[in-house]
Amino acid sequence: MNAALRETLSPSRHPCGGLRVRIAGEACVLRASGALWVIAHRTLIAADLHLEKGSAYAAGGQMLPPYDSAATLERLEVEIAALDPDRVVLLGDSFHDTRAIGRMAPDDRARLDRLAAARDWIWLEGNHDRVALGEDLSGLTGTVVETLSLGPLRLVHEPQPGDQPGEVAGHLHPAARVAAYGRGVRRPCFVTDGSRLILPAFGAFTGGLNVRDPAIASLFATPPMAAALGRDQVHALAWGTLR
Repeated sequence: MNAALRETLSPSRHPCGGLRVRIAGEACVLRASGALWVIAHRTLIAADLHLEKGSAYAAGGQMLPPYDSAATLERLEVEIAALDPDRVVLLGDSFHDTRAIGRMAPDDRARLDRLAAARDWIWLEGNHDRVALGEDLSGLTGTVVETLSLGPLRLVHEPQPGDQPGEVAGHLHPAARVAAYGRGVRRPCFVTDGSRLILPAFGAFTGGLNVRDPAIASLFATPPMAAALGRDQVHALAWGTLR
């Protein structure tokens, strides 16, 4: 990481194993779960849950284990229990498709309702779930918005082209590939230059796009930091080490 990027981000190890950084001057924690904690606003942000992706694939004849929603919601519940946030923001594509809400198992739906009931719960519209959130909330708790401002941060689903100070987005499912132990290791990651931030996908069945892909790399005028998710820690990676 170059000196200018280090000064802008002011990265440090947080007790949870995540990285404490500054995004547009706002103190945040990049957590090992892939969620973002905005400290002063007591806000937990997660992107791209893609609930019911497994059942969507099954309907198309591609059989995947039907446990992705339960696994994703369990991870989210752990984050909420650890942080007790005042606000939870889901950064779009929370549901994999238009009919996903209706396909949820009763236990998964009950868990989601329970998590949302005790705090300010905000759904950002994504390209996968815009219709579902706009037309068929099916009694879901929370507020649906297109974008949200949080201090200097502007929360959106899909990153916008050009210089976007304070933008916090999902959609691209960034992943970092590094060489380790004689082989390539690929992990979901955050990507940031201290001005804007792209979150990894939080969902259990979500894939990843290499951060060196132009769809991600072109969003940053200078090489950003990739922060890869480990089992218990987030690992800062210099751009030049990525493959």
